Amino acid sequence: MRKYIAAVLTAGICWGFMGFFTRNLNNYGIGTEGAIILRCGVAAISFALLMLLKDPKTFKIRLKDAWCFIGSGLLSLLFFTFCYFNAISMMSLSAAAILLYIAPSVVTIISAVLFKEKITPVKVVAVLLSFAGCCLVSGIAGGVAITLKGLLFGVGSGVGYAFYTIFSRFALDRGYSSNTINFYSCLLASAGAALIWNPAPSVTAMFSSAPALAWCLAAGIVTCFVPYLLYTYSLTGLENGKASVIASIEPVTASVVGICIFNEIPSLWSLLGIVMVLGAIVLLNIKLPGRELT
Repeated sequence: MRKYIAAVLTAGICWGFMGFFTRNLNNYGIGTEGAIILRCGVAAISFALLMLLKDPKTFKIRLKDAWCFIGSGLLSLLFFTFCYFNAISMMSLSAAAILLYIAPSVVTIISAVLFKEKITPVKVVAVLLSFAGCCLVSGIAGGVAITLKGLLFGVGSGVGYAFYTIFSRFALDRGYSSNTINFYSCLLASAGAALIWNPAPSVTAMFSSAPALAWCLAAGIVTCFVPYLLYTYSLTGLENGKASVIASIEPVTASVVGICIFNEIPSLWSLLGIVMVLGAIVLLNIKLPGRELT
């Protein structure tokens, strides 16, 4: 159990560095759309190499199961990113982040219906505590403005974010390895993004210099390949809802990165939010003598 918890925690921490890499990619002329294409593309290549080394047979999927990968790649990874970047263009980053983190609630509810996962009192408290903590970390205490169109994109990002866990669980239950799921998810997301946004400028910028190439490779490996590898692996040993709540360490990590690297001064509300998210993670994993709370 501990190794699965460690895996999802590490995944969340890696995702928390997305802002750090995005800002550095911007310095080389790579915008958010290009970052999506390159990030997922580098991850897809990394998963392909891993599968070739470990077991080339894992590339094989059954046509009747293709919907699982379309779901995790296009309806989740690409849809979530598309909605999220539209949301942040229509409202504050804090408001978009708040809507994004409806994901654990969505995962918990859908998993209860589709996979018969129990909704325990402890799990409900953990979801609420995690969401409230994310709100505080995102700055809701200072007030946020949300338009109807922005609200729809924001909710879409949260639902899309949650869908990765759901579709991955379907694929795992059909006997596919986590590497297979991640490879096709990243491949479809990158290909889909390339069809929506012209990839030429970003690819040109990527190979314009050694530092630019290094940052692109690092972004794909650290914020996509490694976290999705670990997160999907964690689903083989954790309930969907539990994994989704634990992954909410992501905004806490992003906040810490902002403090330590970009000298962003946190408010007392943000610090309280960090404590609440960490508290939700501890609550899900604490044990009493003879039984586990969740």
